[in-house]
Amino acid sequence: MPLLTNLSFLLTKPTGTTTYALNLLPHLQKLDPILLTSQSLPDYNCYQTPHNLTSEQGLKGHLNRLVWTQFQLPKIYQNLKSQLLFSPIPEAPLYTNCRFIVTAFDMIPLRFPKRLSPLTTYHKYYTPEVFKQAEHIICISESTANDITQFYQIPSNKITSIALAGDNSHFQFLNLPTRNYFLYIGRQDPYKNLQRLISAFSALPNRNDYELWLAGPYDKRYSPLLEIQTQELGINHLVKFLNYVPYNELPIIINQAIALVFPSLWEGFGLPVLEAMACGTPVITSNISSLPEVAGDAAILINPYNIEEITAAMKIIINDSETRKQLSEKGLKRANQFTWEKTGLATVEVLKKYL
Repeated sequence: MPLLTNLSFLLTKPTGTTTYALNLLPHLQKLDPILLTSQSLPDYNCYQTPHNLTSEQGLKGHLNRLVWTQFQLPKIYQNLKSQLLFSPIPEAPLYTNCRFIVTAFDMIPLRFPKRLSPLTTYHKYYTPEVFKQAEHIICISESTANDITQFYQIPSNKITSIALAGDNSHFQFLNLPTRNYFLYIGRQDPYKNLQRLISAFSALPNRNDYELWLAGPYDKRYSPLLEIQTQELGINHLVKFLNYVPYNELPIIINQAIALVFPSLWEGFGLPVLEAMACGTPVITSNISSLPEVAGDAAILINPYNIEEITAAMKIIINDSETRKQLSEKGLKRANQFTWEKTGLATVEVLKKYL
């Protein structure tokens, strides 16, 4: 009676959910799962799924996967005489006799809804049904677990919080000279709070001695507004829009930053904070959502809605070398507490209870 693991969403260029799933696999192996995937994973027992079910095919790929999940997956479940389906994303067949456990990442589309966004619709109507019908839900932070209880009235005893981990062999302290730039990593959506970050940087008394680097894909909906803001503040020569930075280049730009500033208004987890701590780079981040869970006492926590507070934290980084040193040491220790082995073993323990 095998465990089916639904990996039909895996991307050829890994982003968050793909990285999460691939890092779990070595630990799931002890449960001898059958992996539903279109990719070649030679060390595992795989069942071939169609190739057109991922975000690499855009919205059509997502819709194809939802239809396949609802109508084909229950047949596969039955044919393979499965006992449990594990989906590392919040998707599963509804109103069938498939027993399933899913992973939830965040409720950001409900906290910051966008008119006509398919993601908001998905979180409003599909996800709650998945959570209600699931045997159990795994969340990547206590913050997300609380959101599921708050938004969907799911009882907390049906949820287990298991933290993510970073790639500590990739993100590590390189002992490079620090350069005078503050760094942000991530998308440029409004909830990422870059408008306030730019205003806070602009308010530094010695701002001309520093730069603000924004690493993340250019977004034609939001990036032009941020560029206009830097021009209006007269700091467009100090703010660098780096666009997408290749994964292999990230450790160097993190290591050389004077600090990572990550003032997001909400995160399911906040991997850039963990990656910066693993590099020994001081971190300034928000005191809300999952970010204090990740940072602990190894970062300067700010109210992300308060521009003066963000500026004050940046001033501390500039002026206080002792604080920088302490944050670097604490960050390295803190990052070591998050490992994929911990995440994988805790996930296996949850799955075992329902097999």
